[in-house]
Amino acid sequence: MHSRTTPSADRPREKCGVFGVYAPGEDVARITFYGIYALQHRGQESAGIATADGHRIHLRTGMGLVSQVFDEMDLGYLPGSIAIGHTRYSTTGSSRQENAQPIYIEGSNGPVALAHNGNLINAEVLRDELEDAGNGFLTTTDTEVAAQMLASAPGADWLERCAATMRAMAGAYCFVAVTPDSLIAMRDPYGVRPLCIGRLNGSGWVIASETCALDHLGATFEREVAPGEVIVVDGSGLHAMQAVEKRRDALCVFEYIYFARPDSVIRDKLLHPMRMNMGRELARQAPVDADLVIGVPDSATAAAIGYSHESGIQYAEGLVKNRYVGRTFIRPDQRLRDQGVYLKFNPLKQVISGQRLVVVDDSIVRGTTTPKVVDMLRKAGAKEVHMRICAPPIMHPCHFGIDMATKWELIAARQEIEDIRRHIGADSLAYLTIDGLMRAVEQPENSFCTACFTGEYPMPVQLQMDKLVFERAGRGGKRVPVAATYTWEADRR
Repeated sequence: MHSRTTPSADRPREKCGVFGVYAPGEDVARITFYGIYALQHRGQESAGIATADGHRIHLRTGMGLVSQVFDEMDLGYLPGSIAIGHTRYSTTGSSRQENAQPIYIEGSNGPVALAHNGNLINAEVLRDELEDAGNGFLTTTDTEVAAQMLASAPGADWLERCAATMRAMAGAYCFVAVTPDSLIAMRDPYGVRPLCIGRLNGSGWVIASETCALDHLGATFEREVAPGEVIVVDGSGLHAMQAVEKRRDALCVFEYIYFARPDSVIRDKLLHPMRMNMGRELARQAPVDADLVIGVPDSATAAAIGYSHESGIQYAEGLVKNRYVGRTFIRPDQRLRDQGVYLKFNPLKQVISGQRLVVVDDSIVRGTTTPKVVDMLRKAGAKEVHMRICAPPIMHPCHFGIDMATKWELIAARQEIEDIRRHIGADSLAYLTIDGLMRAVEQPENSFCTACFTGEYPMPVQLQMDKLVFERAGRGGKRVPVAATYTWEADRR
């Protein structure tokens, strides 16, 4: 979910989790609460639920974790048999109530509430067109752009309106939306973000970013939403349509490395063994004489175990993670901020003192956190620290909904591996190669988006990269796109 701010992080950050349910006779607000609770790892800034009762849409959103935003009283204000939910990744500068989702819009097609995971790379152009048509905006997000479009899209029914909306958009997106009597899901034609369908108690339907949300609710996984597909569930059942032609497969490979929960299934593959495979590949490609293998918790734990199994070096827990850091509104003072990574991790000194360590982590983005981890381990008595990274060097920014910094901020775009090793203070440093990563996930490279490693984006991103070429001409200084005009009928590639 794109906003007009630039967040910062030292590892890739997913931006949103989405969930939807159609289940007459069920407490859909409560089901959605637990659905987005299962997707909490995909975002901790804000959460929201919208329900529909056949006549009206009811909405509750708030800042914080799912459990902080909702209580029993809130759920009582959310009646109906259809619901969608959203949990949003924390972004610097856009942590505002009005940006919490779902977004509610009333248009010519009636009321719509919509939640989004992804990034529309032509959002600026679409927003300008909507503003020219007299539409006002209350938020800075591309989610509101999509909601405005859907609420006024041409078409005889929601399948046609969704198809018109999808033909107008470019980028990576998974949408769930609710009308007074329908549940809607849409996935971009490249399938960059995951989205799946499940059955609930035989008669209900569930849509979720990951299968782990289905598991927690006792729902049965049916299939993934196909790239370019729209799903509409209403009183007559589930209706599916290939709204836009599927392009090449371009699932974000970081879903396998880091974003998705290890107990989720994507493309019929459980992620936990895939992450263990990454560690095995690292051990084959970058062996080292050491005493212990540890992982940076939690995302690299499975890979560290895989490295241990392949190398024969004992695995141990050397770092304990405080899982509640960042889950409070109480900000640390300067002294605690200076502690930095010590607030997040605590080394087990008796385990690692005097040991030669292989430390497995999922990625290095800016190179600001890893030096602190290495320093922490050395202060705890580690004799040697050998870093092994599951992702290849990240050298290019993401334009499809992941906070991965600008190119000049990416350390691997500016420095060679040996320079990065010296920067982080490790005795050795090795990254998994792209070939090794593909062997680990047991799929070909051309079935993923690997642009952050290669710079080869699955779709044109020049509009987003250049933020368009605007001229200020008339209209009170309003930005006017020079390069392109977008219409409902255009098939945006």
